[in-house]
Amino acid sequence: MTDSLTNPDATDTDATGTDATGTDAVRPGYDDRLTNEDLAPLREQRWGSYNFFAFWMSDVHSVGGYVTAGSLFALGLAAWQVLVALLIGITFVYLLCNLVARPSQATGTPYPVISRVAFGVLGANIPAIIRGLIAVAWYGIQTYLASASLVVVALKLWPGLAPYAEAGSYGFAGLSVLGWAAFLAMWVAQAAVFWNGMEAIRKFIDFCGPAVYVVMFLLAGYLVLEAGWGSIDLNLVEVSITGWASVPVMFTAIALVVSYFSGPMLNYGDFARYGRTFAAVKRGNFLGLPINFLAFALLVVITTAATLPVFGELITDPVETVARLDNTYAVVLGALTFMIATVGINIVANFVSPAFDFSNVAPQRISWRAGGMIAAVGSVLITPWNLYSSPDVIHYTLDTLGAFIGPLYGVLIADYYLVKKRHVVVDDLYTLRPDGTYHYRGGYNPVAIAATVLGATVAMLVVLLGSSDAAAFSWFIGAALAFVVHTAGSRQAAGRS
Repeated sequence: MTDSLTNPDATDTDATGTDATGTDAVRPGYDDRLTNEDLAPLREQRWGSYNFFAFWMSDVHSVGGYVTAGSLFALGLAAWQVLVALLIGITFVYLLCNLVARPSQATGTPYPVISRVAFGVLGANIPAIIRGLIAVAWYGIQTYLASASLVVVALKLWPGLAPYAEAGSYGFAGLSVLGWAAFLAMWVAQAAVFWNGMEAIRKFIDFCGPAVYVVMFLLAGYLVLEAGWGSIDLNLVEVSITGWASVPVMFTAIALVVSYFSGPMLNYGDFARYGRTFAAVKRGNFLGLPINFLAFALLVVITTAATLPVFGELITDPVETVARLDNTYAVVLGALTFMIATVGINIVANFVSPAFDFSNVAPQRISWRAGGMIAAVGSVLITPWNLYSSPDVIHYTLDTLGAFIGPLYGVLIADYYLVKKRHVVVDDLYTLRPDGTYHYRGGYNPVAIAATVLGATVAMLVVLLGSSDAAAFSWFIGAALAFVVHTAGSRQAAGRS
């Protein structure tokens, strides 16, 4: 079956929101309340496999990705079990990303616009705002993690600043004065890259992913040489869980991997829309997820294991590992590289998404750039350093975000593949006419909204009232419940009409 579109030729907006010829990209007849130059379907789709491969390299090779992978050791798993869990989890992410990429690539529309198919032309603001707010949280977390690298560099070059790195002595809202300075510096730097548009972002992420690989290989090689391969024990916990008892724990680890990527996975259409073909998107996803992540996971496990004999303790934060090195040049190079890599993922996953999402709420008042800046300001207000302070807090944060993202994913996939049978009337995504395909009841689809509310409520109850093991599956619970409810409710509604 091929995707059925009434308007398959897309429009390509460049960084300024105009098409490749410099003319207005919004088509005649589109309602101003539903479109602007950034939300209109693309006329040209130019990204190839490498661009998507680089996207995932930037997404994976971040301090947040490293810390999340390292936190799985806190579950009591041996190194090989962590490696298997990471690989299985990322394979799930690969398959799920292919599903969510197809409708946006086929129509050339971003995530909040393609959500109108399921939620209605006005109802799509609900998933857009939810995803946008979640992106604000992640944007703040990743900015904080990147700023930690900058603090390491500053202390290595100017040791006299050490007192100002103590939040208890010099700081407020839980962050030191030096931490605040680094955080705001990263905030400005990321905004500058974003402000130059999608083409600048594409070039930036094409560089970030490969760059951090070089440093990670050098770091792993240095630590292995220092420790000696025979001194490295891949069993990083005193008593690892073995036998059948390890199976449910490994499932928990797999679920946490999916939850970590659930944000960019949901709005992956914001990037898949630029793909020349769906085959190019899938090929880039395969190289960037299962293949690339296997190499990344091996580096994380080996590097983490080597910190024990070299430094006398297990270190799961790559920035802290780099800070322990004796060579000033190595510390500066390593920290700056991790900082750049984290900036890359932050921009692509957590700046672009709310830019489209918030713009979708009021297209004529909120441009793509304005939407991104709203997210940037919000990221400071949530004090993100408190959301990623320990393995337990990391897991709770991932569980909570997954509880809200899962239902949105379930509704989107169920509607596109089972309810609408991959048929999208592109022009009707931009009209408020009562006879429009996606007008539903005043622009809102009550079935999709009810499925989302039910899925998110049940998933959050599991997070709040269930065990930590059960909470790890919040994304799956919310997605599955919303998928079933939306499918059944849509078919029942169709039978009544």
